Amino acid sequence: MAQVHKTQAKLALHIGAMAREARKSAGLTQEEAAELVGVATEVYGRLERGNMLPSLPTFMRLCRALAVDANRLLGFSSSNPPAWLTLELPGDGEPPAMRRLLRTVRKLRPRQLTALSHVASALLPSPGTRAPHKTKRAS
Repeated sequence: MAQVHKTQAKLALHIGAMAREARKSAGLTQEEAAELVGVATEVYGRLERGNMLPSLPTFMRLCRALAVDANRLLGFSSSNPPAWLTLELPGDGEPPAMRRLLRTVRKLRPRQLTALSHVASALLPSPGTRAPHKTKRAS
């Protein structure tokens, strides 16, 4: 989940910088832009500083008020992915067995998932106990 928050923060900074650039190009003050978007001046200022992400309706009004294409505001106007976009795939760096297990777990119904969670918890060593040693199997 931390990766999502990091991506959202980068996106908020990007949208804010692009909104500031578009507002200045239009010759508007923050107060005037806020009025056109339909938000308080303080909210608009937070948006430009990258301290918040607008809701989708506010984002659409922002695009209209600043006469800027949504793709440009999001950074999708070039052939390169925007700097805020994290292209890591979920599960990168995990062993194949873990990815297979996760694919299977995602298919479980809620009760099955709860049961599996209890089994997995029971398999973990209790706090303060040592993990069991690996033993060789007899052939």
